[in-house]
Amino acid sequence: MKTVLKLEEAALFVLGIFLFNRLNYEWWWFLALLLAPDLSMIGYAFGNKAGAFLYNSFHHKGIALLIYAAGCYLSIEPLQLAGIILFSHSAMDRIFGYGLKYEKGFKYTHLGEIGK
Repeated sequence: MKTVLKLEEAALFVLGIFLFNRLNYEWWWFLALLLAPDLSMIGYAFGNKAGAFLYNSFHHKGIALLIYAAGCYLSIEPLQLAGIILFSHSAMDRIFGYGLKYEKGFKYTHLGEIGK
């Protein structure tokens, strides 16, 4: 991935940290939940198509922002937390070159093939 894209994702990760800081949670919640969206990889136990769908659902920034916005609108802080964690995790993954998955297999992403 290009350096500029990595810097952009790093800035989005910092935004996630900023938004988390505005919530009434201890910092250990952020650290403990940051890798939780990777549990969506369990979908690959049911094949590449199901795996890609489930993984992408938990790593899509648009979905994360909708969840966060719903939490803000409804004043439900756990929903805001879920949106921030999904958003921050997705940004962190993209810093390391992990993108949204194609149905071809786990290593095929919109950012290129993992491991190349």
